[in-house]
Amino acid sequence: MVSRSAYTAAAELAAIAAIAVAGGRGPIDLAWLRRTSSAGTDRDGGVGGALILAVGGGTIAGVSTALRELLIRHVDAGAIPGGVALLGAGNVEVVTAGVASIGGGPMGEDAIMRIQSMTKVITSVAALRLVEAGRLQFDQSLVDWLPELADRQVLRGPTAELDDTVPARRAITLRHLLTNTSGYGMVIQASPLQQAMAANGTEAGPEPPAMGAEVWLRRLAELPLAFQPGEGWRYHHSFAVLGILISRVTGRPLGTHLAEDVFGPLGMTDTALWVAEGKLDRLPAAYRHGDEGLVEIEPAGGGFYAGPSFDVSHGELVSTARDYHRFAQMLAEGGRVNGQPMISPDHLQQMTSDQVPARCKTADSFFPGFWDGMGWGFGVAVKTEGPQRGRIGWSGGLGTDFFVDPDGTVGILLTQVEMGKDMWPLVAQFQSLHEPS
Repeated sequence: MVSRSAYTAAAELAAIAAIAVAGGRGPIDLAWLRRTSSAGTDRDGGVGGALILAVGGGTIAGVSTALRELLIRHVDAGAIPGGVALLGAGNVEVVTAGVASIGGGPMGEDAIMRIQSMTKVITSVAALRLVEAGRLQFDQSLVDWLPELADRQVLRGPTAELDDTVPARRAITLRHLLTNTSGYGMVIQASPLQQAMAANGTEAGPEPPAMGAEVWLRRLAELPLAFQPGEGWRYHHSFAVLGILISRVTGRPLGTHLAEDVFGPLGMTDTALWVAEGKLDRLPAAYRHGDEGLVEIEPAGGGFYAGPSFDVSHGELVSTARDYHRFAQMLAEGGRVNGQPMISPDHLQQMTSDQVPARCKTADSFFPGFWDGMGWGFGVAVKTEGPQRGRIGWSGGLGTDFFVDPDGTVGILLTQVEMGKDMWPLVAQFQSLHEPS
């Protein structure tokens, strides 16, 4: 039997996969997408192809109006209490709609949001900077920093018993972490490994970490790998391990290193692993959809991101639309900020192109249709086919999304409602607002 947390994690990642594929019109059956393309406005408040904008040739006012109307429709439909978004190349306007919490005040442009998996691309940049500083190499063993990963055992098959293993043929490397090919990750199908991850608290789920980084890694290392390092693909866990690796290589908590090495140069003053006490009034409530509508899962100004009591180097960030735009704009401008390189052109090219071998893109690695016209770079998905070819981006489990297009257009959508079928129309329509010229 699948646990509730495993079920909700599957729902979250199914939503992400569906949304990622939707922009390329992949094979996932999204009936509402077909309705909107032929009928204009559907029952979820969405609209079809008429929303596509030539942002480069449009006005900021026109783009902002379309964004604001998109948010308002989904607020009015009850999909979200409120949201923040921006879209454009270069100078952009942040737009908002709705409220920060049900019964509360309006959503602010400077709302500090739980961005969850949009963290992955940021820790990827931090890791690449360590490579450029000569402190890490892509293909070296990580055992010197992560001794927990020594002498790995690998399941003979995806549904094998936990003791039906063979020795790993190679060590886990930084490249494996950046590309989700380490052997650790979310297990989609029912199996002894899935049950064991649920039992020891290491499965992927929508909840924040329940244990510190050291304990989490030790528990993860008690389990066998799902496949030989470099020979499969599983989502999520490699990036939690990456955060711990960065912490150990630098000799300080991940948050401290990111603040100095990434957020400082970019001017990302509101991005961190939790919200500073003096800024808690800017942290909206978080919700998920229940049978009777939206259900609060974290209060405004409180909850886990008001300040954890243990090391969260394996955790995920909070940020604002303006802060994240500074990061995404750096990617759009060739890895440079204020004319200075943040990462090299070569590393940026690798990061933003498909790095996953075809043999790893198996049907059981993620959800059906994900790999159709899609690749994975370092911390981001990459559109490899269709009208949005070359787009990079990813979503977060609490209703956040970003993309960077080859023409320099950046899109950022921030809500605080858990991904699921009620959120698919908003995110997919947001992604369809622009097609690269």
